[in-house]
Amino acid sequence: MSDQYVPALRQRFLEDMQIKGLQPKTQTMYLRAMREFTRFLSHSPDTATPEELRGFQLDMKERGVGVPTFNNRLTVLSFFYATTSPRPEMKRHMRYQRAAKKIPVVLSAEEVTRILEAAPGPGLKYRAAFRVADGGGLRASEVTHLKVGDIDSDRMPIRVEQGKGLKDRQVMLSPNLLGLLRDYYREARPAGWLFPGRNRVDPIATRQFNRAFGVACDFAEIKKNASPHTLRHSFATHLLEGGTDIRVIQVLLGHAKLETTTVYTKVAPKTIQDVISPLNLLVGRKGEAV
Repeated sequence: MSDQYVPALRQRFLEDMQIKGLQPKTQTMYLRAMREFTRFLSHSPDTATPEELRGFQLDMKERGVGVPTFNNRLTVLSFFYATTSPRPEMKRHMRYQRAAKKIPVVLSAEEVTRILEAAPGPGLKYRAAFRVADGGGLRASEVTHLKVGDIDSDRMPIRVEQGKGLKDRQVMLSPNLLGLLRDYYREARPAGWLFPGRNRVDPIATRQFNRAFGVACDFAEIKKNASPHTLRHSFATHLLEGGTDIRVIQVLLGHAKLETTTVYTKVAPKTIQDVISPLNLLVGRKGEAV
């Protein structure tokens, strides 16, 4: 946090995050949010007043801070005032913003194929990584942190270790994907990380993975606003259109709540088209009566 932040309080905040089991990336985000609040206050946040908290929220709105960032910072402050510096009255002055619910972008099977074919080389590394994201519905960070041992060619699942929410899960491993991974393994001989970075001791960086995907989309002339996460959206949508039960899709994606998965019903036109309209049923009954 800032130089004005009390070192002992900062250390306690770090310890509280460790006790809660927050991942390093999340801890960094929490520290950044507290740094922003402390910079606004110009004094230690444990002595902030409700009026100063209100002023911080107003300042964020005036500066055009996006809804996700706005709400994330309040989540961090809620944690701070509930755990590190217990002051339950502060939470009553936090006004979370309502985020606009957007329908996710989905790629067609033909578009996914074009992206795979345009994956940058040399070698099969990025094509295999993109196919894992598409074939298993994995997040970019989950793909980049796969280990060679996570590919179970006997039982045919892929093990996702400590995904979002620190949860393990298994996703499907299709024969086609296994064939591509075997070709990639024979070519690259990865040891440890399935997709190592430039320094083979470390996994490929998520930023590097995202950049390679952007290059592939450019070469494939994809006009949609796509990212590696779009492959995950497409995976879920295609399964839903193929008749897979939405609760099974929920498990494959690792969603804690079913309502998170139901967003894909809004972008699965085939599923919508297959629903029989009550009007058609009514017309059918009238026809039978005649």
